Amino acid sequence: MSKPLSLALVGLGGYGNGYVSALLDHWDRGDVRLIAGVDPMPTTCARLAEVQARQVPIYPSLDAFFKDATADLVLICSPIQYHASQTCLALNHGVNVLCEKPLCATLDDAGEMLSARDRAGKLVAIGYQWSYSKAIGELKADILAGKLARPRRLKCIALWPRDESYYTRNGWAGAKQDAQGRWVLDSPVNNACAHQLHNMLYVLGPQTDRSAKPARLTAELYRANNIGNYDTAAIRCFTSDGVELMFITSHATAHSHGPVFEYEFDNATMRFHDGPAAPIVAKFKNGGERNYGTPMEPRDHKLSLTLTHVREGMPTPCGIEAAVSHTQCVWAAQQSVAEITPFPRERVRVTGEPGHRKTTVEGLSETLTRCYDEWKLPSEIGAGWGQPGREVHIDGMLINK
Repeated sequence: MSKPLSLALVGLGGYGNGYVSALLDHWDRGDVRLIAGVDPMPTTCARLAEVQARQVPIYPSLDAFFKDATADLVLICSPIQYHASQTCLALNHGVNVLCEKPLCATLDDAGEMLSARDRAGKLVAIGYQWSYSKAIGELKADILAGKLARPRRLKCIALWPRDESYYTRNGWAGAKQDAQGRWVLDSPVNNACAHQLHNMLYVLGPQTDRSAKPARLTAELYRANNIGNYDTAAIRCFTSDGVELMFITSHATAHSHGPVFEYEFDNATMRFHDGPAAPIVAKFKNGGERNYGTPMEPRDHKLSLTLTHVREGMPTPCGIEAAVSHTQCVWAAQQSVAEITPFPRERVRVTGEPGHRKTTVEGLSETLTRCYDEWKLPSEIGAGWGQPGREVHIDGMLINK
């Protein structure tokens, strides 16, 4: 077996906790060696004592790490507003990067990341884990081979309630910008449920490592929680090839539902219903059926694949080009509305104990499910609180490079 690659993990708490556990639980794995942690507040790491017991040094910043050492791969699990700067810093030091989703907050950031990657000649993988799964890989291969014929329309719904602790866990949750004025655009579309919008774009991409280009988008954005951005979104997007995408998501429903999706092609329709090991199943118009299996791979699956890609000089299935279409949609959605529409106060319910109170909207689950079923936005089905957004042409949103 070849020598394990060295890894610096940026962000030991939050989402990074999952990687810490995966690395500690399989400490003797032969493909990677954790040589450093980077976190200004490492006490948020649930297994910090074990990391320290392994004598892994912890640095307060990525700059501090590079003054002392280097690595084969930097794994970035930091907040959205740091993705671009930390990715560029690692690339400027000649180091490969696996950055968790989303790509970044702005299109200018995306352009800087592209330029830094091209100068460095290194790999940058973006952690949309479905893009690394066997199921999505085989589905996309069938689409590229024309086995499903022309794509017609794709839709997805993901209703994932979040309580007060979710929005108070840091200073940027639910914010457009952080306290220093850096763009975050945190929302279910750009964070917790980003995978689902990205996946529709990704499977329609013209190459394995590309996504479809969004051309125009209309969004309706709402909030029930006391936040700066939105907690509920209904989005209709058309790709440059004229394929309709519908995405509906919320953190303010009473019950969890999804992700559920339905992808319509001329020859077949793919459906996915969330659940333990739930598969993607295609039903063909000739009566045939194909089970692609579940896209729910373990969290560190994308890390293992990225290590292989770095070692063997292979391209990643989900790099900057594949992830940037999602960033374009996120930015366009914000431009589609003049301001976030608050739900009517009389429909908002707050329940639970302080610190874990849950803010929900009466009837929201049913309304959004109807929108999904009918391929319509809330304002189009006559929801009393519905406010239509304007159509935004994404073709004019250039990625500066």
